Order: sequence, then structure tokens, then C-alpha cells
Amino acid sequence: MTTIQTQENPLGYKPIPSLLKSFAIPSIIAMLVSSLYNIVDQIFIGQGVGYLGNAATNVSYPLTTICLAISLLIGIGSASQFSLYLGAGEQKKAESVVGNGIAMMLTFGILYAVLIEVFLHPLLLAFGATPANLSYAETYSRIIALGMPFQVVTTSMSNLIRADGSPRYSMTCMLIGAIANTILDPIFIFIFDLGVAGAAWATIIGQFLSFLAAIAYIRRFKTVEVRLSDVRLNLQETLRTAALGMSNSLNQVGITLVQIVLNNSLTYYGALSEYGTDIPLAACGIVMKTNAILLAVIIGISQGSQPIWGFNYGAEKYSRVRQTYRYSVTLCTVIATIFFICFQFFPHQIVGIFGNGSDLYFHFAEKYLRIFMLMTFANGIQPMSAGFFTSIGKARLGVIMSLTRQVLFLLPLIVIFPVFFGIDGVMYAGPIADTSAFVLAVVFARRELGVMKAAEQNA
Repeated sequence: MTTIQTQENPLGYKPIPSLLKSFAIPSIIAMLVSSLYNIVDQIFIGQGVGYLGNAATNVSYPLTTICLAISLLIGIGSASQFSLYLGAGEQKKAESVVGNGIAMMLTFGILYAVLIEVFLHPLLLAFGATPANLSYAETYSRIIALGMPFQVVTTSMSNLIRADGSPRYSMTCMLIGAIANTILDPIFIFIFDLGVAGAAWATIIGQFLSFLAAIAYIRRFKTVEVRLSDVRLNLQETLRTAALGMSNSLNQVGITLVQIVLNNSLTYYGALSEYGTDIPLAACGIVMKTNAILLAVIIGISQGSQPIWGFNYGAEKYSRVRQTYRYSVTLCTVIATIFFICFQFFPHQIVGIFGNGSDLYFHFAEKYLRIFMLMTFANGIQPMSAGFFTSIGKARLGVIMSLTRQVLFLLPLIVIFPVFFGIDGVMYAGPIADTSAFVLAVVFARRELGVMKAAEQNA
């Protein structure tokens, strides 16, 4: 039987830098590991199959981002509600959140896999597949769809495990699968000569191993006791979970929509340029997945901060909430600046990691990376703020923050700009959207922190 901790939760009294270190580092590693599945696949596919294989993985990438959107909806939503209940001392409600979250993971994961298998061909065409890469994309996607339930459960559970005060276990769950995937990719692709199918099977095996580790934690919760009777869908709890997880989920949905529109824009305008259709697709995939590494770090910091924000806000310890936000934003900005330097000064080396190609391919990919990621140094504030508002129960503000960069700014720009500037218009849309989202995030965050400060002074 699980031993319930009765002593005061360290989230309420331990120094913020120490807490952030213990929670954020495992969370960052876990998110990086999750992102590395597709990146490792793309690297080995690029080396073993070529740029058409890279283009194919880029076409199927929206399936992965949608899976992550579902996982964050359930995982972040459940973890945020869980932390708020723990901070308020409502033990039974915290137990109910965990049980409902597990039921949601299983239900939504299986449903998503079935939908992919049924509608895969039209989905890939909608995602921008070309005659040259469609067969590769279909082979890869049909296999990875089988692993989607494992991925939903693992990613969602990792957030609950972290909120329970076990960030290292959360990290280990993700790490197990990533290591297996990295080992199996070259074996299946090069030794067994399975091509893109080999990369997909390596991914599934890794996801299954992570799934087993995550499920094993259910009987090990430290702050609550989870019984089998708790694992059931509760409509009210599901709606609350969805509301709190919506901001992070919508951010991924926004990324998915942008990816789809990007793929189709690059295919259309690429055909009108010297680059053709598949070079821009392959280059875009590299840029998006390289940027995914940065996003994984930022989201990892945000997720590591989530239990601290949620618990202390629930306990009305607003000074600790504000201090955590300041530390988190500073850390995100420093890391984003390092990535900016890499993107601007080492684009050739970054593109080269993902395989070889023609001079024309390298020219476009390097140019795309430099221009599209020009405002990288400011890109930590917006996703961090989205996670912040969600963690303190301000779901509506979290949703607004999540929609700004991808949906409100970037999506219209990548549709409008190419009409006037051709394929270069896609590149210039990136930094303009990033700047706009940054300004809006700063305004909203400053206002909310000011409200908390005033509440402190009046207490």
C-alpha cells in the first residue's frame, strides 16, 4: 500500500532555485528525450534513405504533434489540477484527478491510433505529401500509429509523476524509450535494411518500454493513494482537466496547423522556384525539429515550474509564485539566446547532421534556418507564460497565450507573405510572428504578477 506523506510539502517552503533545479532538470531531459524520437529517426533516415525520407518524416510529423497535444491536454491539465488540490489540502479530490487522468490517457490514446489507421492516406495528402515521398510517409506513419497509445500514456503520466514529487522517475520513463530507439534505429535501418519502416519499429519498441515504466508508478504515488476504483472517467473532472490543459494542447495544435500550411505552401511555391517541391519540405522538417529541441527545453522548464506555481498559488504564497516565474523566464531567455547563436553562426553544421544533399539543398536549408529563427532569443517568454497561467488556474489566459504565436500571428503570415514574396515570404513570417507573441506575453505576464504583488501587500 502507498504511504501517504503527512509532513508539509517541500513545494511550500524549500528555496525556489533548489526546487526549480530538482524539478526542471528532469523535466527538460524528459521533454528532450520525447523530441529526440523524431529527430533521431530523421537523422538515421537522412543518412540511410536520403532527403526524400526526411521529407516523408516531415509530412508525417503533424501526427506526432497532435499526439503530443492530446498528451499535454491530459497530462498538464491533470497535473495542474492535482497540484492546486494538494496546495489547498484537498486530498480526495487529488486522488480523483489522478484516476480520471489515467482513464483519459487510455481512452484518447486508443481512439487516436484507430483514427490514424482509418484516415491515414487522405491525412498525408492534406499534410503536403508529394508523389515522390508519399509511399515513404505512408509506410512510416502506419507503423508509428500503433505506438500512439503508449506515447499518450507515457507523456501524460510523466506530468503527474512530476507533480507527485518524483521528477527523476518521470525523466527515467522517457529516457528508457529514447535510449532503446537510438540503439535500434541504426540496427533496423542499416543492418536489417528496413529503411523508414525500421525507424518506425524502433520508435514503437522504445515507446512501449517507457509505457511499462510509467504504468508501474501508479502504485507508487507518494502524496495520494490511487485505487482501481478511481480509474474511471468523470465528466466534471474531465472538463476541468481539459480546461487547464487546453493552453499547452492548443500550442501543439497551432504547431500542427502551421506545419500543415507550411508543408503545402512550401510545396506550392517551391514548385515555382528553382528548389522544386521536396527540397523545401526536407529543409522545413530540419528547421522545425531543430526548433523542437529548443521548445522541449522551454516546455521542460515550464513543466518543472508547474508544481511550484500550482501548489504555492493554491496555498496563497504569491511571492514564491512570482519568484519562480522570474527565475524560469531568465533561464529560458539564456538558453534561447544560446540556440540563436547556433542557428545564426552554425547553420551548415546543423543541416549536415540530418544527411547529405545537393548544394541547392544546403543553400535553401541554411537560409531558411537563419531567417525563420531570427528571433529565437525572445522565444522563451510566450510558451513559458502559457504554462504559467495554466498552472495558477487561469485557463483562459493560458489559451490566449498559446494561440498567439502559432495561430494568431504565424498562420496568417505564412499564407499572406508568399503571395507577395514567393517562397522567401514563408521565412520572413517566422521572426515577425515571434516578435508579436513576445510583446503580448510580456504585457499579460506583467499585469498578472502585478495583481499578485498587490494581493500580497493587502494580505
